[in-house]
Amino acid sequence: MSSKKRENYLAWDEYFMAIAKLSAMRSKDPSTQVGACIVSNDNRILSIGYNGAPNGFDDDKFPWGREGENLDTKYPYVCHAEMNAILNFRGTKKDLENAKIYVDLFPCNECAKIIIQSGIKEVIYLSDKYANSDNNIASRKLFDECGVKYSKINLKEERQIEIKLK
Repeated sequence: MSSKKRENYLAWDEYFMAIAKLSAMRSKDPSTQVGACIVSNDNRILSIGYNGAPNGFDDDKFPWGREGENLDTKYPYVCHAEMNAILNFRGTKKDLENAKIYVDLFPCNECAKIIIQSGIKEVIYLSDKYANSDNNIASRKLFDECGVKYSKINLKEERQIEIKLK
């Protein structure tokens, strides 16, 4: 029996971001898959979510396009991962207070408001590819004003995580 622990295990941030990324794989959106994982102060997973059609909206009839008339695109209909993770939570609002949310894409302004209202106090994100958009500028303004910390995940190195299901 080895007297030394394994050294290449996932750090907490890597683990929770990997769960957010795994959740994103449930998304049926052909262009953008986003996942979210909400975690308590003691590193317990409270909820997860991914972007997709609202309950009851047939995925095959859902307008997944990004281009065209607004009502013919996904934008006015899709539920974002952050919203779904918060709505999927089955505890009380008190349980979400001071929690963290891991997302692979920095939250839009609508999700920022939902995060703030839920009591979540920290956002850890993987990508901020829309950083200069009005929505993300508004998100940062909302977070700053309301005391929600946000930061890009601090990875020592890029990690490739492979999961085999057999």
